Amino acid sequence: MEPDCLFCKMAAGELDAPKLHDDALCFAIRDINPRAPVHVLVVPKEHIAGVRELDEGRHAALLSRLLSVANRVADAEGIAERGYRLAFNVGDDGGQTIYHLHLHLLGGRRLGAEG
Repeated sequence: MEPDCLFCKMAAGELDAPKLHDDALCFAIRDINPRAPVHVLVVPKEHIAGVRELDEGRHAALLSRLLSVANRVADAEGIAERGYRLAFNVGDDGGQTIYHLHLHLLGGRRLGAEG
């Protein structure tokens, strides 16, 4: 755990955040600044600064879980059939503002091209 990390504090229960999902590896919360009608963050409990710090051997199960949870939340939110976007922001130019890995799930409307 990183002591000043917002998501680490949520994972440790030091900050209360309503969770749509919570298990041993990750949790899912609504984004406080949503970019779509459904905007959920799927966050690993392990502090990993970002995509560039991932290791295929060590993090394969975690990445699979993040994607599975995103799919389950999309089903629960009623957006699975029409479609949704999954995205990781990487670095400052990629829009990353919190340096703790998290997967964005966006949907609930037609999403345009990004970038």
